[in-house]
Amino acid sequence: SLHEDKFEYMSHAAIRSNALHELPFTSEVYQYTTSKGVLYPMSQLRDLGITVSSNMSWTAQIKNMADKARQKGSWVLSVFNNRSPTIMLTLYKSMVRSLLEYCCPLWDPHKVSDIQELEGVQRAFTARIAGCQDLDYWERLKKLSLMSLQRRRERYILLHMWKIANGSVSNDVEIEFVSRPRTGIKALVPPLRAGVTAFHQSLYDNSFAVKGPRLWNCIPASINEIKEFSTYKRQLTSLLQKIPDKPPVRGYTTSN
Repeated sequence: SLHEDKFEYMSHAAIRSNALHELPFTSEVYQYTTSKGVLYPMSQLRDLGITVSSNMSWTAQIKNMADKARQKGSWVLSVFNNRSPTIMLTLYKSMVRSLLEYCCPLWDPHKVSDIQELEGVQRAFTARIAGCQDLDYWERLKKLSLMSLQRRRERYILLHMWKIANGSVSNDVEIEFVSRPRTGIKALVPPLRAGVTAFHQSLYDNSFAVKGPRLWNCIPASINEIKEFSTYKRQLTSLLQKIPDKPPVRGYTTSN
């Protein structure tokens, strides 16, 4: 039986107004009843700290995280008067940035507005660090040896891909790897049937099962073939730091 006070359910429907076109991939809404009455589908719910939306958007999750990180950043700046880079970066990395990266391979955003929302937190905090007030955001990243949050999420996705490829974590999304003499270890991008809607194409392109293999296949074989995690992590970070890092930021023209 269902626990009335703890059970919630959600119905995902890609395009409710055009259900016939989506056959046979339509979703049917079931009605559940308990001793307290009827349970209705939720538009949003939290699962293990992640806000999931019925429209399959991560905007609510991202806004919640950004708001919490801004509050924490404001608290840090109000409590600590020292604005030296060493002190501020230590506090930022441990208390603010960690709030923006929880489970990020799952919800890594593709909407520019969501990316800007997250980068805005780091942009505002780094502007308060001594010696960085007159630099633009991209210059501050370089001066402070910081990656953008967008680049760090790509890094986390690649680290998780390495763990899947080497059996360190379960391969829940069933990513397949092939080893070729010339190109090394490559991940297969799952196929998508022709004629799907733009909405489904967007979901496909930005899912971990597709984004992960595409990023993995961009990394040189000499790095992907490393079998020791700390070495792979170090080599990957060194590679990513050499790539221009200019994420979407409000008021800036970006190249990322």
